[in-house]
This record gives sequence, structure tokens and C-alpha cells, in this order.
Amino acid sequence: MTIEAVLFDLDDTLLWDERSIEEAFEQTCLFAAEQAGVDTVELEVAVRREARALYESYETFPFTQMIGINPFEGLWAQFSAGDQPEFRELERIAPIYRTEAWRRGLSAVGVENEELAQLLADRFVQERRNRPHMYEETLQILGELQGKVKLLLLTNGCPALQQEKLDGVPELAPFFDHILVSGAYGKGKPDPSIFHHALELLHVQPEQALMVGDKLTTDIKGGLAAGINTVWLNRNAKTNDSDIQPNYEIKHLSEIHQISEQLV
Repeated sequence: MTIEAVLFDLDDTLLWDERSIEEAFEQTCLFAAEQAGVDTVELEVAVRREARALYESYETFPFTQMIGINPFEGLWAQFSAGDQPEFRELERIAPIYRTEAWRRGLSAVGVENEELAQLLADRFVQERRNRPHMYEETLQILGELQGKVKLLLLTNGCPALQQEKLDGVPELAPFFDHILVSGAYGKGKPDPSIFHHALELLHVQPEQALMVGDKLTTDIKGGLAAGINTVWLNRNAKTNDSDIQPNYEIKHLSEIHQISEQLV
């Protein structure tokens, strides 16, 4: 059956979020080194470890897992949107979480300095906000698909944070007929219901759509459960040792054209 719609993941599929986070950590830790003489690599490892542990200790953790908000997004997200009461709690604890993660990270490398922890927490937010990286082929491929198929952006995350990411690259959103954020919908990938909702918005059947994403456990698993043809974007040639088997695997977004032509 002819492909009439393509669903795209956002983070690390169209936007290079991993690079943005890595650079934000690098610049923040360099500032810490200037202020306290710490080893930048050791501090980053420590902060990532402490942030993850602290994030998982909050009562909101199951909700963030369901919606798909990771600990490092929590280090700069504002959580100012979303109807669920968990978002209000996340909004309340976010400033505490950010500072405490950096305080614990500093402590782990032998520095006890709460004032510096606050500076680093604020610095990381700004550094990440200033780095809205997008893959170089993203706009070209979307431009080639626009008008030929319906396009929908299906992203996990907090509505306010995902909107902020899109605001950082304003040329991206106009390509899409619909933008569906898990935090606004109420459930995140891989829950099949959000995929079914996406199909309803597009007025297409599962076999008429492609789901393109970089994460097997969310994009591919959920797409398969909804009966959608799945395309795993595996830019770095990772080994798939899971039982999640995508219909297609690509290394570059341009390969989507070949897949859609095969399914005519």
C-alpha cells in the first residue's frame, strides 16, 4: 500500500539533542574548572551519575518515564506547560533538582561549594538553551517530502520543553501537518495509543504510514505495536541486541525515499 504519511521523532532524529547536551556539559564543566580547578571529565561523569540517581528518587519519576523526559532534560527544562498535576510538581522541584545535582557532583570530586553549584546549574541551562543543533540533512529531507506525504512530528517530552526546542529552530515546525507531544497527550511512546492518535490526526491507516526514529525502545517498539512500518535511524551503527526488530534500518534520513518507493 502506498505510503501517505511519515511520522518523525524529534530528539536525535531531526534535532541533534545529544550533541547539544554534551556541549552544554562541556562548557559548564570548563567554567567549573576555571572556578575550582576540578577535572572537567570527572565532574561531568559525577554530575550525570548524581543527576540520574536524584531524578529517579522523586515521586514524579514514574510519570517522567511514561511521558519520556530524561534526567538531563530535567537539568534545563522549565515544566511550565502540561495539564497533569505532575508537571506542576516538576516545575516546583526543578530548580532544587538542578542545583542539588551539581552540588552532589562537585562534592563527588572534592569540592563543597553551594554557591558554585547554583552558578553551574544556571550556567548549564543557558549553555543548553544556546545550542539548538539540527542535523544538516533535516530540512532538505523534510522539504523533499512536504507535499508528497503528510508529515507529523511525534515526540516524547514536556510540552514547554519540546516547544522551546522547536522555537530554537523556527524553520522546522512549518513542515509538519501536526505536532504531537506526549506530555500534552498524556502518554508517551511506546504506548500504542499515542501512535493510533497520530494516525487519526492524519486520517491514514497504519500500513499507510512510516514511523522514523532513533530509539528502538520507544519509536520502533511503539510503532510496531500500532501496526506501522517502522524505520530505525541508526546513524552510529549500533548493534541491535534486543528483540525489537524494525521493518527497516537506515543510517541517513535520505534513505527514507527508497523505502517509501518500495512500498508503492
